[in-house]
Amino acid sequence: MAETYCDVAPGHQWHGPYHDQEYGFPLADDAALLERLVLEINQAGLSWLTILKKREAFRRAYGGFVPEVVAAYGAADRRRLLADAGIIRNRLKVEAAIANAQRILELRATHGSFAGWLAAHHPRDKEEWVKLFKRTFRFTGGETVGEFLMSIGYLRGAHTESCPVHHRILASRPPWAGAAVPA
Repeated sequence: MAETYCDVAPGHQWHGPYHDQEYGFPLADDAALLERLVLEINQAGLSWLTILKKREAFRRAYGGFVPEVVAAYGAADRRRLLADAGIIRNRLKVEAAIANAQRILELRATHGSFAGWLAAHHPRDKEEWVKLFKRTFRFTGGETVGEFLMSIGYLRGAHTESCPVHHRILASRPPWAGAAVPA
């Protein structure tokens, strides 16, 4: 049987705190949701450990992930981000972060917040979520969307049922625990 994240993360310098305190717990704040989406997008093709090690640099580079700040980035900010060795310097990922922040601002007009938009479309299975994200956001393939939604409590699977964190997540009432996916 293959080891799971719940087997290897506890006690690890980087994975441990993320596994125990963040992964799978519901998020509602737009900045926290944008951060998680940007981190998941930047993880594509890389290890999650690389992203966790660069997380503070990402926060500094992207203005604390405040959607209004990131959405307003212009050409000089793009050049700054692409020159910042502390983050992932991939033009498509940088462009996606800015475009997705702009999209979150648009979603606020129709749903009040990014969290409101997520709630309005829940429940869905992963395949339907991926279709929706691809229509709405940039650089959001199946794995990125699946991990993003698991990491914020919209899809089950972040923790094994035997993991002590799983029980804490259930107590936080994640969206996946309260609704059946339509047939």
